[in-house]
Amino acid sequence: MINFKKTLSMLASMLSLVLLAPTSSAMAQAPQAGASSSVLPTGGGAALLDTSDTVFLLLDHQAGLFQTVKDISVAELRSNTVMLAKLATLMKIPVITTASEPKGTNGPLMPEIHEFAPHAVYVGRKGEVNAWDNEDFVNTVRATGRKTLIMAGVWTSVCVMFPALDAKLAGYKVYAVMDASGDVSEMANRTTLARLVQGGVIPTTTNAVLSEVHRTWNRPEAREIGQLYAHVSPNYAAVVESFVKAQEVARQSK
Repeated sequence: MINFKKTLSMLASMLSLVLLAPTSSAMAQAPQAGASSSVLPTGGGAALLDTSDTVFLLLDHQAGLFQTVKDISVAELRSNTVMLAKLATLMKIPVITTASEPKGTNGPLMPEIHEFAPHAVYVGRKGEVNAWDNEDFVNTVRATGRKTLIMAGVWTSVCVMFPALDAKLAGYKVYAVMDASGDVSEMANRTTLARLVQGGVIPTTTNAVLSEVHRTWNRPEAREIGQLYAHVSPNYAAVVESFVKAQEVARQSK
């Protein structure tokens, strides 16, 4: 059995170095498709994300649309979206962004996405509400060679659901990150969730995406991944900080 105290101590050391800081070892270039499968000999991972087959689609995270979001705080929405951008950069997962009429009332795309995922590819649209109606967007997705799409955006009921359902019918495995997306009401969110599930799209959260990509602490990116857990769950970071302090006090009292 794993020694929990030893594991927590290791994680605490990782997080206490630079909590919430941008990753230092992240690389901008996304890898080519065709990497080995993430399924282990035990069968572990068969139902989870395979990062070698995954692309993040961040849709219409725009300043104007943020002002209409009522089912999640805008601060949490933006923070979770930033976490996805950082995770994609760290783990070299391709990112595609797009915006709906960014020169109009919907406003510009939040700049943090391309700041923390400099390898992200932006695809402009020609007025289409549904990104999947745009040929350039769909061709950019196809060009990655990947079949697992992680979608998030504003509004969930339109900018995420429309392309998610279309992509699912086109043969992709599609996830919708609900807490990196936002909508005009709780009712809109609940109705959209039901329709996504009915259409075969997998609802998920930023923490679940992080954990599925993470899979094991026995990897070179463990320190940076620890920082991302602190990002997505500040309460968890506080637990680690308390543990680190308690360990310091214990050592000083000896």
